[in-house]
Amino acid sequence: MDLGETIRAIFEQLIVPELDAIRKHMAQLQVAMEHTNKRLDDMNAHLVDQSRRIDETNKRVDDVRQELSARIDETNKRIDETNKRVDETNNRIDTFWRDVIARMDETNNRMDAIRRELTARIDGVSARIDALTFAVARREDQERLERRLAELEKEVEV
Repeated sequence: MDLGETIRAIFEQLIVPELDAIRKHMAQLQVAMEHTNKRLDDMNAHLVDQSRRIDETNKRVDDVRQELSARIDETNKRIDETNKRVDETNNRIDTFWRDVIARMDETNNRMDAIRRELTARIDGVSARIDALTFAVARREDQERLERRLAELEKEVEV
């Protein structure tokens, strides 16, 4: 054996089994890498699908947000109109109560005037009744005196 064959034999004994092990290991790594690449492709497809779904969801959220914003604006307008009507109604109620109070004051003033007039008339009637009572009392006194005088005249004649 010459040196080249010896080295070759050593290489075949030491390196070739290692190379075979490396080749098997590389084949296993390549299978694992293909499997990993397939999983990465699946993950990318899943991510693309998720991204598409997120974009659709964001679009729906934007649509809902715009619709809600429009509805809120419409509701705010309705609230403003309602508040305006409430203010108008409150003003009408205030005007009504001012009118009622003015009429009540006017009625009270008229009632006070009527009461003063009735009081004056009652006082006048009372004065007339008092005068009449006095006149009746005087007449009764006068009639009694006349009767007494007539009795006295009869006594004197007898």
